Amino acid sequence: MIGSKTALPVYLFALMAAGAMSGQQPSVQEIIEKSVAANQADFNAASQFNYKERDRSGKQTKTFQVTMIEGTPYQRLIALNGKPLSDARNAQEERKQQQTVEKRRSESPSERQNRIAKYEKDRQRDNAMMQQLTKAFDFSVAGTHKVRGFTVWRLKATPKAGYRPPNMETQVLPGMQGELWIDQKTFQWVRVTARVIHPVSIEGFLAQVEPGTQFELEKSPVGGGIWQISHFAMKSDAKVLYMFNKSSQEDDTYFDYKRIGGANQNP
Repeated sequence: MIGSKTALPVYLFALMAAGAMSGQQPSVQEIIEKSVAANQADFNAASQFNYKERDRSGKQTKTFQVTMIEGTPYQRLIALNGKPLSDARNAQEERKQQQTVEKRRSESPSERQNRIAKYEKDRQRDNAMMQQLTKAFDFSVAGTHKVRGFTVWRLKATPKAGYRPPNMETQVLPGMQGELWIDQKTFQWVRVTARVIHPVSIEGFLAQVEPGTQFELEKSPVGGGIWQISHFAMKSDAKVLYMFNKSSQEDDTYFDYKRIGGANQNP
């Protein structure tokens, strides 16, 4: 689910994007403002869409229909390894979703408020990280390119000397560098990559993020000027308690976005 599993890495990318191209040309402020505005609009519109999500783990895949139900998303399994569920399994998953609908509709006002508040708190926490966007990185333009049919500026982001992360969520930033491809027509983020270039300790967790950790994000238009995530991949290497290695990988694809209450908005 986009709002939970990928939220932190996705908005780490947001940090890099909004400070991009600073000082590169006379129109830099306009470019920054339009990039920030475009991505803020995408963030605000995210909960207006249902979509499908395919998660890959090794050679196995699970595909989910993600539906907003009474203010928060719900994942219903619809396929395994690219094949639709059996009739019996599909009926079981449909019953589970209906039970969730009934449960949420029977909540007390305070229960509903708490559920939605938690979902929005997670979203807003990640969005608030964008306040660090011009502080954590230095940016440089690395040229103009074609990416998936879009004409983009390619930007390089490197850690800014003297930057001090204000909270746990931003502690990894001084150890990262990355590249960002911004569409020159819409100022949207077509592709972003980021990687850890030196070990970073996470205070309070006795953990250290190691070089080799990397993220990749792609976004695509879903209609009405809005773009949403179409692909996210992550490979992480860390030391827990500074002694035990822990590695993980994630590869998720998002597609078939449909605006809630309307026709399919995919172009």
